[in-house]
Amino acid sequence: MSLEPEDLGRPAEELAALLKDVRKRSGLTGARIAARCAMSQSKVSRIENGRVRPSLVDVDQFLRACEAPPTLAAQVMALARLANTEWQGARGMRRKGLDKKQIELAGLEASSGEFRFFLLSMITGLLSTPEYIRASLAHIPGDHEKTIARKLDRQKVLRDPSKRFTFLLTELAVRWPLVGPDALAEQIDHLASLTHLPNVRIGILPMSVPAGPAPLNTFTVYDDRIATVELSCGVMVFRDPRDVAGHIDEFARLEERAVFGQQARDLLGECATTLR
Repeated sequence: MSLEPEDLGRPAEELAALLKDVRKRSGLTGARIAARCAMSQSKVSRIENGRVRPSLVDVDQFLRACEAPPTLAAQVMALARLANTEWQGARGMRRKGLDKKQIELAGLEASSGEFRFFLLSMITGLLSTPEYIRASLAHIPGDHEKTIARKLDRQKVLRDPSKRFTFLLTELAVRWPLVGPDALAEQIDHLASLTHLPNVRIGILPMSVPAGPAPLNTFTVYDDRIATVELSCGVMVFRDPRDVAGHIDEFARLEERAVFGQQARDLLGECATTLR
């Protein structure tokens, strides 16, 4: 099945309508489906009206409750997988306002407890100095003061002891000259200081150490429920457990090859010294 990126998201509407149709064909009421699925009746109603995005487990339970024929069930599950994949185009995010994206990310961070960040070519906003953040937005027209302020405000989450962060950065991401040598050295010093936070692990993948197959994209995993993949033209959001698990497995393979703690600080110190 071939889809254009902008088509992702439409399956969510189609899925809601199809589930409602499947339920009506079964002759069961929403209340009866809710009882069979151990869901609230209001959740069934919200799923059928498209106000709640059902997980693949929800859809499977729904189909079993309706005793849907195998062929129909397979078609609905395929649609459910697409509905759990979302495309956020860069142009659309800019039109809506990049500061609004920061609010969305802050909400995702507030509702998650464990974070895995793989940073291929740049340093993420949670670890960035104000000058680095400003430089990362310089190629986008407009006033970004609100976005910068919200990115900096989001950094408070790193001090929340109830949350656990692991950041994996390639040495390329550390050294990428987004800012001038002095500012980049300051940014690297800031990275090294964050390695001392008890709930934050920062690992570096040295260029001198073979790392196996080359990773293709920057990605983030929130708990074990959402994975986001950053591309030049936008962001893909995956909620299918198989997709999320695949990114967790890839992260684990990269983590095995990273250096942490004092080894990471030594490497960061060498990078900063070279710049100075």
